[in-house]
Formats: sequence, C-alpha cells, structure tokens
Amino acid sequence: MSRPAASVTPPPPENGRASGKAGHELRLRVGGMSCAGCAASIQGALEHQPGVRTATVSFTEGRARVQGGALDPAELIRVVQGRGFDATIEESDDAPAPDELRTEIELRQQQTERAWRFRAIVGLGLWAPMETFHWTAHALHWHFGWMGWLMLVGSTIVFAVAGAGFYRSAWRAAKKRTSNMDTLISIGATTAYLFSLIVIIAQQFGRLADQPLYFAEAAALLGIISLGHWLEARAAARAGSAVRELLELQPDDAEVLINSGDDETHLIPSRDVMPGDRLLIRPGSRLPVDGTVIEGESEVDESVVTGEPLPVRKGEGEAVVAGSMNTTGRLIVEASVDGRHTTVSRIADLVRDAQTSKASIQRLADRISAIFVPSVLTIGLLTFLGWWLLAGEPIIGVIATVTVLIISCPCALGLATPMAVMVGTGEASKRGILIKSAAALERAGNIRHVIFDKTGTLTEGRPRVHTIELDSSDHDEHTVLRLAAAVEKPSEHPIARAIVRAAEERALSIAVVDEFESLTGEGVRGRVGEHRVEVRRDDVASCRVIVDGRRIARLTLHDRVRPDAREAIEKLRGLGLKVTMLTGDRRSAAEEIGRELGLEPPEIHADATPESKSEFVRELEGRVIMVGDGINDAAALAEADLGIAMASGTNIAIESADVVIPGDRVLAVAETIDLARQSLRTIKQNLFLAFIYNSSAIPAAAFYLLGPHGPLIAAMAMALSDISVIGNALRLKARLARARLRSG
Repeated sequence: MSRPAASVTPPPPENGRASGKAGHELRLRVGGMSCAGCAASIQGALEHQPGVRTATVSFTEGRARVQGGALDPAELIRVVQGRGFDATIEESDDAPAPDELRTEIELRQQQTERAWRFRAIVGLGLWAPMETFHWTAHALHWHFGWMGWLMLVGSTIVFAVAGAGFYRSAWRAAKKRTSNMDTLISIGATTAYLFSLIVIIAQQFGRLADQPLYFAEAAALLGIISLGHWLEARAAARAGSAVRELLELQPDDAEVLINSGDDETHLIPSRDVMPGDRLLIRPGSRLPVDGTVIEGESEVDESVVTGEPLPVRKGEGEAVVAGSMNTTGRLIVEASVDGRHTTVSRIADLVRDAQTSKASIQRLADRISAIFVPSVLTIGLLTFLGWWLLAGEPIIGVIATVTVLIISCPCALGLATPMAVMVGTGEASKRGILIKSAAALERAGNIRHVIFDKTGTLTEGRPRVHTIELDSSDHDEHTVLRLAAAVEKPSEHPIARAIVRAAEERALSIAVVDEFESLTGEGVRGRVGEHRVEVRRDDVASCRVIVDGRRIARLTLHDRVRPDAREAIEKLRGLGLKVTMLTGDRRSAAEEIGRELGLEPPEIHADATPESKSEFVRELEGRVIMVGDGINDAAALAEADLGIAMASGTNIAIESADVVIPGDRVLAVAETIDLARQSLRTIKQNLFLAFIYNSSAIPAAAFYLLGPHGPLIAAMAMALSDISVIGNALRLKARLARARLRSG
C-alpha cells in the first residue's frame, strides 16, 4: 500500500518555467507573422539553437514555446528578430488574465482573417473582370491596343495589395539565405508578371504579337492563394475555438464581499481577485476563481473539469473550481488562487500547448518541406533550361517553370497535421479530456494494450472495512480499530481513510501517533502510547494489524467498482485492444473485482509494488497505455508509451501522465483512444492528399501538359488542395461533435 495525497488538478508552473522531461521552458510573444509559413520559419530557426530541445510557434496566437536546457532569452529574441519579427519574453507574472487572453486571441485571429480576406477580395475582384473582359474580347475578335495596358494596371494593383504579405515573408527568408512556401509563390507570380511586361513592351515594337499575356494569371495566383489563406485562418479559428470556449467559462467579473456580516459587495474584474478574498456566488452564476466554500450549500455543475454533467452538492469546507456553475443555492467562497491562475486558465493552457505542439509525423512533414522548396526551385530551373536548350522553346519554358513553381507550393503539406491536431485536442477538452501534446495524441492512436490500476481507477477508491478477523482474545474489534486508525490517520491512502472512517463511525477515540513511517507498497508503522503498531498488506485479507511484533487481527475491505468500468473494458476490447488490471492488492481480492469487471484470471496481475508495476509495463512488448491515479502509479505512467491519469488522482501521477481524464469516468479512456485514432486517420489522409497532389502535379507542369494557361490552372489546383485538407479536418470536427452530443 502506498500513501498518496489527494488532489484535483495539476499545479501551476513556477515562475513561467515548466520543468520535466523537456527541461526549462520559455514563452515568447511574436509579432509580425502573416501566415503559417512565418511560424514554420521561426520555429525552424529556434530549433537549431544550442540548448533548445523543442520549439513550437503558434501563428494564430502569436506565441512561441521553447523547451530545453540552458536557454538564453536574449539569444532567442535575437534569433526571432533576425527573421524579421518582433519578440519579447512572456513572464508568468505578466501572463494575461483569461478575459484578456480571450480578447487577444480573438483580436489576432480577426486581424489575420481580415488581412487575408482583403487581399483575396482585391486579388479576385480585379482578376475576375480582367479575365472576363479578356475572354469576351477574344471570343468576339475585339482587338484593343490598350487591353494589355489595362491588365498591366490591374495586376500591378493586385501585386501591391495582395502580394505584399507574400513578398515580405519571402524577403525575410532570403535575408537569412533560406526559402519558404512564399518564395515559390513570389518567384512564380513575379516571373509571370515580368514575362508579360517584356512581351507587352515588345509588342509596341511589332514583336511577339501572338504571344499571350499572363497579367491576369499572375493576379489570379495571388488572389486565389490569398483566398486559401483566408479559409485557413477561418478554419484555424473554428478548430481552435476550444481554448476560447474554456476561457469564456470564467466570468469577467466577481462579487467581493465588503463585510462578512452581510451581502454588500462590490464588483471587480475576475483577474483582480486575490487569494483570501471572500466572494458571493449567486444561484445561476459561474465561479470566477478556485476556492473553498465557507458558507452555504448548493448543487454545483463541475463538468468543466470532470466532464460529468450531473451537479455535485457542495457545502462548507469543500473545494470548488473556476468555471463551475452554481445551480441552486447561495455560496460564500474564499478564493484560493488569484484570478490569473485558475483551473480554467491552466486547462486552457494545456489545450493551447497541445494544439501548438507537433507529433513525429508532423516533424517528418516539416523535414520534407525544408528540402522541398530548394528542390522545386532546382526543378523549375531545369524545366526552363530543358525547354530552352533542348526543345528550343524558351517561352514555353518560362510558362512551364511558372506553373511548376506555383503548383508545387506545399501549403497543404503544412496544414495537414496542425488542422487535425487542433480539432482532436480541442474536441477532447470539451469532453473533459486533457491531451498534453500532439505526440500524446499520435501515440494514443497507435495503442494496442491498456493496463489499469485497480484502486481509485477501476474502483471508486473509497473502500470500507468489511470484516475484522481477530487472532487473539486479548483484543476486541474496538481496540484493533483504535490502534490501526491511530497509525493510519496521517496517511491519505484509501485503505487508511477507510480504517479511520470505520473508527469514527463507531465513535472511537483516536490517539496521536509518534514516529510515524510510511513503507512504500507495504503499509505504515508508528508508536501509539507504549505500543509499536504496524498496518501491513496481507496475503489473505486486505491488511493485518501488528502490535509489538505480534499479529492481532486481519482486516478485509471492500471497494465498489466504478459504474462505467465494465462498459469501458468492453469498449476497449471492441476497439481491438488487450486489457490488463495491475494492482498491489492480494490475488483473491483482485480476482473478485476482476469477475465484476469481466476480466479473466490471466488478465489480472496482483501483489504488485510500485517497482514491479513499472517493471511489468517496461517488459510488455507493443504500444502500451497505463491508467492510474496514485503515487504508486507514477513510475508506471512514465514508463508506458502513454500514461493516462485520473483527474482525481495525485499531483505526481498527473504530472507523470500524458493525458488527464475526468476522475469519475473510466469510459474516457476508450473515448481518448477512439478520438486519437480518428484524428490520426485524418492526419494520414491529409498527408496523402498533399503528397499525391504535389508528386503528380509537378511532372504535368514541367512537361507543359497544362498548356498556356498552366499558371492559372496551377493556382486553382493549389487552392483546391488546401481546401481539401481543411475540409477533411472540419469533417473530423463535425463527426466528433456529433458523437459527443449523442453520448451526452
């Protein structure tokens, strides 16, 4: 028996630095990004800095998160500024309040969406009439000498307005002797524009009279790709709405009591609430911060944390969390945290980190993208030289080269994984499931074996003393309980609480223990008066009571199976997964619980210590999940391919886990795996769509199979590729939302 201390939510990071597997962490605010390509460029630069282990940059939020060893803030800022962007360190004390962060996220997303919408409207708004007029004149055999000049003016306006974002990004990359997706777009559009400018000037001298102009195609390229970025910005805002919805659960204002004797209050912003403030929570209102009920009783809906829609009765001395809805009674709550570091804001932070993190499959796509652009530039050059030197068709070579540069832009490749990750982690948060990273989401989708701890995971973790078997006539049941409760009182283990509760129910006086000692995986011991008392695990019963070296009794405790535990195991088996129960309890008790859960004896492993649990997980072959809630599960959680902690567990278990699920919903394990599988399937579909598009389109462009209007066809095809990836991710979002509503 181990002795965990109960907790509900993970603790906040200290001083803006999170320690753990990745070492220290720094967060930066980044200004000036205009598209996802900017974020990828900054991220690549940060990842190549000494001491940096991982870096993630969120374009939609304008933030970067850097993890590693000895991080130099000044050097990281210099790297970002060297890419042409603004950067400042974000300290935890300066972290925005939930309402400020929500407004900031919305404002940034609105600005991005408005910018690309304006560019798309200008680009397509000028291209459509130019193209219509051009084809109408061609069909009716109208020949106006000024038509070419009109198209030159229109395309120049498009370049000045819609092209600005692309050229800025490409110029930043060029200054650092690198390239990005906007490099291809800028070179392709500029080549088409300059080629047409040369042709129209030559036509004034009677040359190249039959050569078509590509001013309209160049304008269409910028307009259509701007349309794609606009759709991307809208989709990202919709997919990332989970963070805003979480932050909206915390009200903007709080009623602080002026005097303790009455209900006179004054209204202050929730972010200004400080620990110790006494708040009036009226029926029908949400709690602005975490705290403890000091007066009143009410039903409180805590689904924001637990995912459980049924309200829980809360009275004096009980903890409540920010974002919970007070449904029936009046409560006076004493704040335990300030308004900027509530449970809601920490959950939102976890979701935001997960949405901006990267899975290994995305890192593969990033590596491909990094070599893709230089490769395309090389292919474009070879295309031009081939048509010019081998075929003697330099004009066709220019058109084919422009088409190659446009059609090969790997925008869809860059969107394939982030869109699905944002959808998957966002939908999980709405179910009360916190997935800490994209890598965890990916691993959950590949799991083949699920291992459950028993106590507090498959069972409620609130056992009761069932029988007391006396070994000596010198002691009665009251004496046994009094001595056992005295030595167990300092412990928070479920068995300890059950023994203390049994003594209190019999109104027994519980003495103070001296020289208390917890024996990890074995029990506890201490001195009670003149006696040395030990409560240890037992091979026959739940535990045995030893006084002065002699066993005086055995205690058998019974724990209730969670209502949804058997259904969760059946669903996991339905997903094709192996299920194992791993417990430190004795074999007979474990098998009794196993029968209630529908587990076979080979699927039950009993008498496990924390060390043997970790070793058991390590020795298993295949992709393994460990689900637990206590200190004795922490090592096994860390050892597994994926650790899942119950939210009602201990801080160390939650910190060791990759996923946190509602404390009273074992079914959330099956939901997590199913959701992860669907997200991973969508990622693979998106990557397939992106790869097949580029691999098949480049040869067609290089061999002039798209004809003289190749640049326009390429721009439209590239936009359709982006739309297909975005649409596939939104299809996943709709499917997961429907499943959630059906289960609710």
